[in-house]
Amino acid sequence: MSTVASIQRLPRAAHTGRVTQLRVVLSEWTKLHSLRSTRWSLLAGFLLTIALPILFAAVTSSHWGTMSAHERADRHPLDIALAGVNVSQLAIAVLGVLVITGEYSTGMIRASFSAVPKRLPVLWAKTAVFGVVSFLLMLPPVLIAFFASQAILSRHHILQISFSHAGVARSVIGGAIYLMLVGVFALGIGAMVRNTAGGIATFAAIFFVIPPLMNILPTRWNNAISQYLPQIFSLTHGAHSLDPWPGGLLFVGYCALTLAIAAVLLVRRDT
Repeated sequence: MSTVASIQRLPRAAHTGRVTQLRVVLSEWTKLHSLRSTRWSLLAGFLLTIALPILFAAVTSSHWGTMSAHERADRHPLDIALAGVNVSQLAIAVLGVLVITGEYSTGMIRASFSAVPKRLPVLWAKTAVFGVVSFLLMLPPVLIAFFASQAILSRHHILQISFSHAGVARSVIGGAIYLMLVGVFALGIGAMVRNTAGGIATFAAIFFVIPPLMNILPTRWNNAISQYLPQIFSLTHGAHSLDPWPGGLLFVGYCALTLAIAAVLLVRRDT
């Protein structure tokens, strides 16, 4: 009698414990905020995003009187405010790779895929959680960097610009969006290569090695190709970069392509 009753209760238990995308997302959130690497990487990105603009603003202010007209014209307040983004992107990318390769190195990925046999919900959950967290945590330092650098520059009455000025809010908030997309792109690379060192090396090659190599090409080719590289997301201005919206959409496309390839490999390969 008790055996029959327990058998009858099985479907209800299975229904209660079914895998849903929300549960997978909550699980990935638990993993992310419990990792020590998450705290250190985000802290590094946070500090670099703020420190470098303050340093550059201070140096620019102290040397402004000795700069030539050409050097002054080459300085842009948004370039100074977003200087930290170019460096902190590496910290965010490293974390993006570790989010998934860390599970492969420890073997935890097997438990994740055992709990979620379809696998793809795990990838989508990791992407969503990491994307939201990286954006929300990197937006404050980008804003602080802008207002802090402007406070220094305004004290010397140079390169003053308001947050309400055309394109400024878009560029500053775009800095946080850019860092989020960099992390998602790196996560996709990590899912493809399944190796921490390989994922970081691949990202570094795409973002820091290939762009300088473009300089060995004829100028015409360099200008034509460079604007379509993944890291060209024009936050401010550039003679040979796409406008902000096309550049941003292009980068989103690269992220989507990376995740699509990772999804195909994730389904087809063994753990």
